Amino acid sequence: MKLLIMPNSYNQAESLIEHIDGIIVGLKDFSVNMPAYFSYDEVLDFINLIKKNNKQIFVALNKNMFNKDLKQLRKILIDLDELKINGILYYDISIVNIRKEEKLVTPLVWNQEHLTTNYLTSNFWYEQGAKYTMLSSEITLDEVKEIEEKAEAKLMLPIFGYLPMFVSRRHLVKNYLETFNLEDNSKINYIEKEGKVYAIIDDEHGTRAYSHKCLNGIVESLKLNIDYAVLNSFNISDKVFREVVFMYSVVNETNALEFKEKINEMIDTDLGFLYKETVYKVKK
Repeated sequence: MKLLIMPNSYNQAESLIEHIDGIIVGLKDFSVNMPAYFSYDEVLDFINLIKKNNKQIFVALNKNMFNKDLKQLRKILIDLDELKINGILYYDISIVNIRKEEKLVTPLVWNQEHLTTNYLTSNFWYEQGAKYTMLSSEITLDEVKEIEEKAEAKLMLPIFGYLPMFVSRRHLVKNYLETFNLEDNSKINYIEKEGKVYAIIDDEHGTRAYSHKCLNGIVESLKLNIDYAVLNSFNISDKVFREVVFMYSVVNETNALEFKEKINEMIDTDLGFLYKETVYKVKK
């Protein structure tokens, strides 16, 4: 299993390069749910760092695209294709279509978050050029294992980090602050509900809320045969994230429980949906 991180800075990625197999970076104005967003020139710096160290790099273009985005998006995809990166994360199908129209070769990563829950759809997108699937963070360990057995694509799984809970195009926080004439002095706001505190970001792409606790599947990572485990640095200090990455890079059967406890002492964690089935009930 390879280890991918979503870094919050170039310096963080550079400092962890010897402990990881690759990175996922988000392109500014074209990605969402990333710990940081980088200009195209900054992405080029990451690509140079990765190639120099013989690692892998995936670029996230995973927001919903609008008509006004398409011209620039096409140019970005063509430019990235020439750089021979390992893959492009997508949510919007426009990327699949542009790739076909321009006869591009860079593999895609199906990254529709809450929809990437089964091998049948993964196999469909595999035929359309998505040679990777970023699995949903809302499926169980058993469901991941079933997809492992039957999916054609290489699989990525979020295994550490705060999980995105919902996204809205509306500016829920900004509208609230404006209504009550309150100042917004932070990039991250927080809401408390039933004793739990959730991080909320309201930016040009809308509003996104994240889980109360940080997913930590270090023990579970040893039970899976997925191709990539993904660690997200969002809202985690550099010091803690560095220690977490090191532990994930050397974890084995003998130290997994010890590492789990060490991480739990540094940050409030849980196991997300790895053992929790989502049940839909129809009202009568």
